[in-house]
Amino acid sequence: MDVGIVGAGKIGATLARKLSAAGHDVLLSNSRGPETIREIATASGAVAKHTEELVRRSQVVIVSVPFSELPRLKPAFSGIDESVAVIDTSNYFPFRDGALEGLADSRTESHWVSAQLGRPVLKAWNSILAGSLAEKGLPGGAHARIALPVAGDGAEGKAIAMMLVDATGFDPIDAGSLDESWRQEPGNPAYCTDLRTGDLELALKQADRKIAIRKRDLVADKVFAARDQYTDEDILDLGRRIYSLTADDPELNP
Repeated sequence: MDVGIVGAGKIGATLARKLSAAGHDVLLSNSRGPETIREIATASGAVAKHTEELVRRSQVVIVSVPFSELPRLKPAFSGIDESVAVIDTSNYFPFRDGALEGLADSRTESHWVSAQLGRPVLKAWNSILAGSLAEKGLPGGAHARIALPVAGDGAEGKAIAMMLVDATGFDPIDAGSLDESWRQEPGNPAYCTDLRTGDLELALKQADRKIAIRKRDLVADKVFAARDQYTDEDILDLGRRIYSLTADDPELNP
């Protein structure tokens, strides 16, 4: 497929490398222009382009930019064909992204993203750390293969997203409609815990929206306060512990 990836950070560049290696034709863009990412694109097996051209030429577009940067992309998506699947990998963190207009009134973060881009999105690759995405992918059928949730509306687009997740080395799990996408957002047991299929399906069912924000902020506060002292494995362990807490746990009620 012709795959466009908007964002050349750790997630975007890793997806470019993995999908290119899987045989897809990959275009890569960022906010500063293709000349600033040519080396990254070449190393990933992709071709650097302006975002507007990337969107026009792609059958599927993966958006991998900071959450607060999403509104600036709307003009580039204004003429996109309805057949193009758009997949968002972002997550909202208040300490990083600040207060964003309309987000509090949106059904889910992904509905807000859809409104910013002017078209429905699917949600995938948001629930894995960059290091795990880069290093832990395995061939299909491998016993220890990590599973990743994919949420969204529309069977065709979801099938494409799940196929691409599989191509990056992870078992795709249908996580329901976009209304259910909150279950894979930060603060829930399915977020950045590197689970296999059965455990991930259970984690999605165990999501508790009432306390997810408290858990998200607690993990973010601990990691941010420690700066670079946390390794990816430390963050995984911390998330697994915090996201399993119940509403009355003293750690969530200081």
